[in-house]
Amino acid sequence: MAIHKIQIDDFNSANYEVVAIHASIEDYRLAYFLNQTFGIQLSKCDHPIELKNKEGKSNFQLFVYDDELQDVCWSLIENQSVVSEGNEAVVGIFDAIETRSFLLPEVKKADFILKIENIDSQFNAVQLAQKITEIAFVTTAYPIEIENFKSKNNLIF
Repeated sequence: MAIHKIQIDDFNSANYEVVAIHASIEDYRLAYFLNQTFGIQLSKCDHPIELKNKEGKSNFQLFVYDDELQDVCWSLIENQSVVSEGNEAVVGIFDAIETRSFLLPEVKKADFILKIENIDSQFNAVQLAQKITEIAFVTTAYPIEIENFKSKNNLIF
């Protein structure tokens, strides 16, 4: 009898791109501008991405558009969130201090992450980032290589 082992690397596919976006607007406004620029229909998900760490629980808002015609999935995720601690009964002098959590801590300065899945070899992330930079209130956008990020599994949802 043969024993088959499945490696986690077997499921890693290189058919997606990630773009970091620095913007001084709310998530819903950025989704609106991305919809207008690229002719897509990002809409807010009912269930945000939830991450738990030693400080507490964080919820990251998620906007998704699944283009069934071209089989491409667009996901806009906020990169920063306030940590909500599980112990609400404790009242003290430091209650006003907010602890921030990041979806991708390696790019803490980025406000949003745009993940585009099921892309083909013709896709150009640099051109996409340049077009995003033309949107009002977007400071900069650039593609990021997340293969070496410790937090890359946070983008699996």
